[in-house]
Amino acid sequence: MEISKPHAALLSSPGMGHLIPVLELGKHLVTHHDFTVTVFVVSCRMSQAESQVIQSSMSPKLFDIVQLPPVDISHLVDANATVVTQIAVMMREARPALRSAISSMNPRPTALIVDLFGTESLPIAEELGLLKYVFVPSNAWFLALTVRVPFLDREVEGEYVDQTEPLRIPGCRAVRPEDVVDPMLDRTNQQYIEYVRVGKEIPTSDGVLLNTWEELQPLTLAAFRDETLFGRFSKTPVYPIGPLTRPLSGSRSELFDWLDKQPSESVIFVSFGSGGTLSYEQMTELAWGLEMSQHRFIWVVRPPTRTAADNAFFTAGTVSSGDDPSTYLPAGFLTRTKNKGLLVPIWAPQVEVLSHPSVGGFFSHCGWNSTLESVANGVPMIVWPLYSEQRMNATLLAEELGVAVRPKVLPSKKVVGREEIEETVRQIMEDKEGKNARRARVKELKYSAEKALCKGGSSYTALSRLAQQINEISMQRPTETEGYVSLAIKPN
Repeated sequence: MEISKPHAALLSSPGMGHLIPVLELGKHLVTHHDFTVTVFVVSCRMSQAESQVIQSSMSPKLFDIVQLPPVDISHLVDANATVVTQIAVMMREARPALRSAISSMNPRPTALIVDLFGTESLPIAEELGLLKYVFVPSNAWFLALTVRVPFLDREVEGEYVDQTEPLRIPGCRAVRPEDVVDPMLDRTNQQYIEYVRVGKEIPTSDGVLLNTWEELQPLTLAAFRDETLFGRFSKTPVYPIGPLTRPLSGSRSELFDWLDKQPSESVIFVSFGSGGTLSYEQMTELAWGLEMSQHRFIWVVRPPTRTAADNAFFTAGTVSSGDDPSTYLPAGFLTRTKNKGLLVPIWAPQVEVLSHPSVGGFFSHCGWNSTLESVANGVPMIVWPLYSEQRMNATLLAEELGVAVRPKVLPSKKVVGREEIEETVRQIMEDKEGKNARRARVKELKYSAEKALCKGGSSYTALSRLAQQINEISMQRPTETEGYVSLAIKPN
């Protein structure tokens, strides 16, 4: 009887923030642990940037990427439904196609690894006799809140944002009401119901993979293992396997010719992620703040939006690159800053920019992928949270990890003025005491991250433990699908 290679099926929900870490996880399983990997992607209005990410993952081809048929949810959700609601419903409707695709595979995978929005597909793994895992491409504090929210749902009266005290999470940092994730802003909204459901479903898995590392969040990760703090969830193994970030592509463009001419750590990179857009008023203030700071900058610009930042998730990155920034930036801004700044329309190769020695700061929406890419390159941040769990990320980075500064008010609440923007830029790029402390700290974390991913490091070891569990099951199976039995095994 031929023994089959361990085979993991990975499921990614729509969006760059979900797709990138799933693809990187697939690469690590193939290159470091000799897995066969199949990545299933739920199709949805894919942006040019997402298409480029998928294409780059195919060269060299390490695994198969299967785009599941698009699902029509127009009759199931309102056109103005939140991003969380839309993705949750898409993933629910994609289950029949996923089940059919996995059932037809010969040999079948040994394990199914779903992302945060794919937890409703865990029963498919149970039915088909696969180990089942959840990959949360975020940090441990966010996971703690997510698995705690079903308890908060029972314990807290009224809206979370109206609470006068922080929301307590046993063994972890409390969450201020103003920092809660978007689904918790309105308990009557469907996205909240979906989020509570996810919090209940995660502990039913055979383990949770996290895009963080042991040394970055040791106290929170230790709390997960304490039954007195997390009850049933403490029996679910948590594997901190990060930071999983995109590798350098080696591509060059004109902006690097400009960067090459700038002094070391003199440029601040301004980008709000694949789904981040600003209002006209805020773009005006940001432009003036950058100009007033008199520091060099690269700014990835997109036309301003009149809709909420959350609603720009599906449309950002699809705007015509022919849009003229002079039509929505202050009069004369382009002329006055032509020797100090560089505008890049729509999208820039972020990892390559952050790794350039001339870049000394990152003005970021602090999505977790961008956060990890900044830390991995030793670049301190100005954090500008827009949606999702980014307010929690901003607090973690500025107050706990000490690698960022943030505006005094939330950008999602009101327009941040040009004077405050100028001040935050100077704090990162100029202020000797603050700059040195933050820059030194982020370089410590860069080294810590590199060490965690090396053979023998904490993240490499965590993924090895997961791979061993899957491999042990794989070795019990013949290559043919006959003889498959249901397996409900908790990893040690």
